[in-house]
Amino acid sequence: MSESDSITIVVPPELDGERADRIVAITAGVSRALARRIIEAGDAVGIGAPSVRLNAGTEFAVRLPAPDLELQPEQVPFDVAYESPDVLVVMKPAGIAVHPGAGRHDGTLANGLVARFPELAGLGESYRWGLVHRLDRDTSGLLMVARTAAAHRELQAELKARRIGRTYLALAAGKFDASTGTIDAPIGRDPRHPTRMSARIDGRPARTHYRRLAEWADVTLLEVTLETGRTHQIRVHLASIGAPLVGDRTYGSGLTTAGDPGRVWLHAAKLRFPDPGSGQEVVVEAPLPSDLRHSFEALGSPLRGERPRN
Repeated sequence: MSESDSITIVVPPELDGERADRIVAITAGVSRALARRIIEAGDAVGIGAPSVRLNAGTEFAVRLPAPDLELQPEQVPFDVAYESPDVLVVMKPAGIAVHPGAGRHDGTLANGLVARFPELAGLGESYRWGLVHRLDRDTSGLLMVARTAAAHRELQAELKARRIGRTYLALAAGKFDASTGTIDAPIGRDPRHPTRMSARIDGRPARTHYRRLAEWADVTLLEVTLETGRTHQIRVHLASIGAPLVGDRTYGSGLTTAGDPGRVWLHAAKLRFPDPGSGQEVVVEAPLPSDLRHSFEALGSPLRGERPRN
C-alpha cells in the first residue's frame, strides 16, 4: 500500500470517549463497517479493537484500503449548481439513487459523477466517490460532492460538527398548531420492517426543526432543517407526529391527497457550508422541480402563508 493511502488521525474534542470505529468512520470519511474492517485488519496502528474508546488528542495512523468497486461511468442526468477545485454541489433529480447498493451497480448519481468528473473515480468506495451526504432515491435537490480525499475528510468533519446547514422543503399531510417546532426523537431500524426506520427509544439521537410556510385544508408546506442526518429522518419524524410527507408510500401508509406528485414530496432546497479550499461560506439554493411546482396548482391558493414562487 502506498504512502498516500496512510493518514494520521487526531481524535477531536467532540469525539472524546467515542468508539474507535466511529472515530475512524467520521474522521476518515468511510462507512462504519469499513472502519471496523480496517481496525480488525490491524490497519489502525495501535488500536486493538473497534470497540476501544479513545480520548481527545489521541493520535494514530490509519492505512486505508484501495478502492474495491470500480464504477462504470454513465450518462446520468444532473446539473451542477456550484463548482470549485475542492467541492461540487449538484442537483439530483428524483428517481435516481445516489450510489450503488445491494444488487444495483449502475444508473446511480455516482456513475454519472465519475463520467463527468473522472477524478472522483480515484476516490472510490472508501470515500464514497466524493459524496459527503445522501438523499433518498425519490428526494430531489442539492447534494455536496468533495473532489479530493482531503476535502471529503474536512467536509465530513464539518457535517459532524453541525457547521453545514441543510434546508428542505416538505409538504406534510397534516396541520400544525405552532408556526415552528422541533422533533427530538431517536431513530433506529424498525424491527418489524428491516428496510424501514422508526422513532424508537433505543435509536440514535435525531433532531429535526421545522417552520410553517403555507397551509391548505389538509396539508402544510414546511421549511425543515436538520440538526442530525439519520436515514429517512424527515420522513420518519413527520410520520411520528401524525403528519407524514405527501406521496410517502412507505411511512404514509398509502395516504393520497391533493398535490400528491407520485413520489415523496421532499426537496433539498438549500446548502450552506465552508468551501474547503477558500474557507469562505457558500450558500447554494435550488428551485423546485416541475412536479412539485405542479402540486401547488392542484392545491390552489393557501389558507394561510405563502408558497415559494420559484
